[in-house]
Amino acid sequence: MSLSLQAELSNAFNACMLACDARFALQPRSQGVFHFCKRDIDWNDLRLFLDVARLGGLSAATGTTRLSAATLGRRVTALEKQIGEPLFVRQQTGYRLTPVGEELLRRAEDVEAAMQSLTRWREGNLPDRIVRVSAGPWTSAFVSAHIGEIWTVDDGIRVELVTTTDRVDIGRRAADIGIRSERPTEQWLAGRQSGKVAYAIYSGRHLINGIAAGLFVGVTGEAANIASARWLQAHHGDRIAVRGNNTHSVRELVAAGAGLSIFPCFVGDSDPRLVRVAQPIPELETDQWIVTHHEERHAPPVRKVADRIAALMRVHQPLFRGETPIR
Repeated sequence: MSLSLQAELSNAFNACMLACDARFALQPRSQGVFHFCKRDIDWNDLRLFLDVARLGGLSAATGTTRLSAATLGRRVTALEKQIGEPLFVRQQTGYRLTPVGEELLRRAEDVEAAMQSLTRWREGNLPDRIVRVSAGPWTSAFVSAHIGEIWTVDDGIRVELVTTTDRVDIGRRAADIGIRSERPTEQWLAGRQSGKVAYAIYSGRHLINGIAAGLFVGVTGEAANIASARWLQAHHGDRIAVRGNNTHSVRELVAAGAGLSIFPCFVGDSDPRLVRVAQPIPELETDQWIVTHHEERHAPPVRKVADRIAALMRVHQPLFRGETPIR
C-alpha cells in the first residue's frame, strides 16, 4: 500500500472516529452509550472487536485474527478501559454484547464500510457511485430481467433497485431515478415520458378451479392501493374468492387456476402460463415517466442509466401498450 493511500485511509478513519466521539460526547452514560474518549481508538483494535463480536467469543476469533485467546482477551479488555464501559458479558458459552458493545458494533461497522470503500476506490476495483432506481414490483422485475441492457461491469457504477408501491422521495435523494406512472409536478424534478402501460384481465391456461367458476384473485395489503387492484375491487369485488398480499403471489395464484386477475400487459403477455381474456381496459392505461432530480439528471452515471432505461422502454413499447395478439 502506498504512503499516500495509507495517509488517506488514516485521515478517513480519524474523521469517522472524531464524528463518533462527538456524538458520544452528547449522550449521558445512562442511555447506554459512550462518554467522550480521550484518545483515538485504534482501527486494529476495532477490527479485533468486530471479529470477537461477530463470532461470539475469543476462541472462535482466533481463527480469523491469528492471535491467541489470551492476546485477544487483553486487547478487548484494553479497549473496554479506553471506552470506559464493558463491551461484553463473559459467559461460559461465549461473549455476549452489552448495550454499549452493540452501539460500538454499529459504529465500528460504519467505519469498516468507509475504510473498505476508500480502499476499493483508490485501487480501482469497485466504483463508489451508486445509481438507485425506484419502481413498482412489476417494472422493477422487468428492469431486473434486462439488467444487461442497463448496466455492465465496465460502466464504472453500481446500481441498486428500490422496489416499492410507494413513491420514493427523489427530492431527498432516496433514489436517483424513478420509473413512475405520472408526470412529476415538483419543481425540483425532471421527467421524460417513455411510453404507455396497458392493463388487461388474464387467466391461467387451464380451465380449472376458480377460473372455471369465473372467480377472481384480488390483492390485499399495501398492493391493494394500486389502481388496477382498486378497479378489480370496484367491478368484480363480489367475485373475488382468493387474495394475495403482493402482486407476484397473485400471478402465481392465477397461473395455478385460482381465478382471473388484472396485470400490466407487459407482465401477462410475456408469461407463457397466462392468457389474456379481453382487450386492455382503457381507464387503467397509464403513462410511463423516467424521473430524476433536476440537479442530478446531467450527472454522467445517472444520465447513462436513465438513457438506457428510456431506450429499453421504447424498444418494448408494443409489449407495454398491449399490442401483442391475444393468445
